[in-house]
Amino acid sequence: MTYQHDLIVKSGSAVKVIGSVKTSSKDRLDKIFVDKFLLARLTGRDIPHIAIFLNDVQRKGKNPQKYGVNSTFLPGHFKGYTVRLNPLDGVYYFDIRPNMLTEPILKDRIRTFDCFLFQELWTLLERGDSVAAEVKSLAK
Repeated sequence: MTYQHDLIVKSGSAVKVIGSVKTSSKDRLDKIFVDKFLLARLTGRDIPHIAIFLNDVQRKGKNPQKYGVNSTFLPGHFKGYTVRLNPLDGVYYFDIRPNMLTEPILKDRIRTFDCFLFQELWTLLERGDSVAAEVKSLAK
C-alpha cells in the first residue's frame, strides 16, 4: 500500500523519520496521531513520527477594521491522543503558544522548530527501528 506524508527522512532506503508539516493543527492533529498508529500496526515497526506547525492561529472577528487572532490549537485533543493512543516523537511550532510553555503534558511534548533542527533530528536519526518501505513524500 502507498503511504504519503509531507516529510520523509531516509538513510539509504530506510525510512528514519516521518513528518507532517501543517499550517494549523485544528483539523489536522488527529490524522498525524492516527498515521503513526496505523503505520506501526501495518509494518510492525515504530518509525518516529513528528509534526511541524508553521502557525496555529486564525482570524478572529468579522469586521476587517477589528480583526484579531485566535489560537486553533486544541490542547484536550493533543493530550488525549498523547496519553491514550500514542505520543508523537516530536511536535514543533514556529509560533509556540503560551500554554505550551506552562501546561505539564504540553511543555514536555511541544518544542520550537529550532530545537528540532539543532538537537532532536539527530537523536531521531540514531534510533534503530527503521523500515525500508514504500512511503512517499507529498513534497515535489
